[in-house]
Amino acid sequence: MQADISASMAGLEMSQSLVRSVLIYLELAKARLGTLVVLTTIAGYVLGARGNGSFATLMFTVLGTALTAFGANILNQVWEIERDRRMVRTRNRPLPAGRISRSRATVWGIVSASVGLVVLVVGANRLTAALALLVIVLYVFVYTPMKVRTPLNTIVGAVCGAVPPMMGWAAATGGLGTGAWLLGGVLFVWQIPHFLALAWLYREDYARGGFRMLPVVDPKGRLSGRLALIYAACLFPISAAIHLTGISGLIFLGGAVILAACFSALAWVFCTRRTETAARRLFLGSIVYLPLLLCLMIVNMAGRSDVGSRADVAVVSLTPTQLR
Repeated sequence: MQADISASMAGLEMSQSLVRSVLIYLELAKARLGTLVVLTTIAGYVLGARGNGSFATLMFTVLGTALTAFGANILNQVWEIERDRRMVRTRNRPLPAGRISRSRATVWGIVSASVGLVVLVVGANRLTAALALLVIVLYVFVYTPMKVRTPLNTIVGAVCGAVPPMMGWAAATGGLGTGAWLLGGVLFVWQIPHFLALAWLYREDYARGGFRMLPVVDPKGRLSGRLALIYAACLFPISAAIHLTGISGLIFLGGAVILAACFSALAWVFCTRRTETAARRLFLGSIVYLPLLLCLMIVNMAGRSDVGSRADVAVVSLTPTQLR
């Protein structure tokens, strides 16, 4: 009886330890942020496949994308332990709080990223895996060290965020056509006002951590506000291009113009007032804008099977067989 109880207790402790490890892994991996990456990848796949995709390929692409994104996020936090410890919004993360060691987190990050790349090679194609590897390298070895040197880090970060929908398109088509680049363009342009609004809200915290975000070196916020407005306005021509190249129809175009107008209005208010309220509204507006735009794009892709001939004047055009 005593042996059975001891075995049960040991099993319970093991289960609890496993659950704690999984929760720490998800927190380190910034799983909520990873969800956005996965959603944009799915959008890219659906728009690229246009009803002709494989569910199995999509699932492999989602899994591989999630694992590589998680790995990059973990390695980013390994690099920034001391700086995260200084910031109010990050000091309770697993690494600065001491809930996991640096060495163990490093192993988790490397394994997660590596397994994700293998999944993408096997389940999607080599181009998709190469794009994921590009994001990992840029995010961990370029964006992360740039954060303490220059506000231009935001541009590199935006490039990283622009690649996932292109990965989805590449997994579906085996190449990168005009549609993939336009999707990447939407994500790139959208991220600038999205992040500038967030960085304005936490500019004092970023300064405390030693990060040279634009609102930190632009204390009056004039440049931050102008750039947020300029990039928000760029969503108008990109949305028009998505329609004109045959990716989505007129309903999408009408909805995209309305969404861009609302988003630009929020950016205008932030540009002219630069208050925390204006920044928070712009940030929240950006969170609403992106999923609505992607949904419109997918719902109104109107089964245009001629996208390959009209839109895909391929910048990169490789067949799935070549990329396997």
